[in-house]
Amino acid sequence: MSLSSTPTNNRERLHVTVQATLEDRILGGDLKVGDKLESESRIAQEFGVSTRSVREAIQALETKGLVQRRHGGNTTVVRQDVNEFIGSLAVTVRQQLAGDPDYLRELIQARQMIETEVIDLLVARDSPVDEAIEKALAGMRTARDKGDFDGFVNADAAFHLALVRCSGNRILAIMYENFANLISDMIQVSSRVPTKSLDEAYTEHEEIFARIRDHNGPGAKDLMRDQIARSGDYLRIAIEKEMEDKNV
Repeated sequence: MSLSSTPTNNRERLHVTVQATLEDRILGGDLKVGDKLESESRIAQEFGVSTRSVREAIQALETKGLVQRRHGGNTTVVRQDVNEFIGSLAVTVRQQLAGDPDYLRELIQARQMIETEVIDLLVARDSPVDEAIEKALAGMRTARDKGDFDGFVNADAAFHLALVRCSGNRILAIMYENFANLISDMIQVSSRVPTKSLDEAYTEHEEIFARIRDHNGPGAKDLMRDQIARSGDYLRIAIEKEMEDKNV
């Protein structure tokens, strides 16, 4: 390693550290819209870095749209909350999925990570399920009895969203809400692959609900992980079929 490369690498790490910490403060709500960041010299003093590292960190935050540097050197938080920030990820995922079906695997993994983590949070509560979860499950049951496919799909998506919201973790909820439309699309398309009846699909969700209600975290996570994986398989089949139809 050359002597000249060490300072550069160290400076890059310092810049990333400052950026990550300030970003966490903004996304976590410690720094709110309209709040002004400390001066570059004060931030540099806090982190024990140069003002150049601070300037690079702030520039990265501005590129992400989290802050805005104003006349006079003041830097202000401009992001209302994490919705728009995370929402841009949802747009990226949707665009990527349209152009690269293999991207589906990573989307399924992301969904599994969020929803299985949520189960751990739910079963740790005295009351793991709330009215919104029960209402969504009841909606699935009603749609099943009526043979209402679209109604069932909507209630299915509402069930998964209600689980995440009930967890009490605001960041996970915001992330999931911004992916909710994409996940709803996934459920809508994958449900049209003839694999199981509405009754079977309802029973699957009812068992997930029961295990969460009974504080059976490992069992609920196994069912949820398998259910999401199957949904991904069905969606892959639907995408492949659509591509085949276009090529005919």
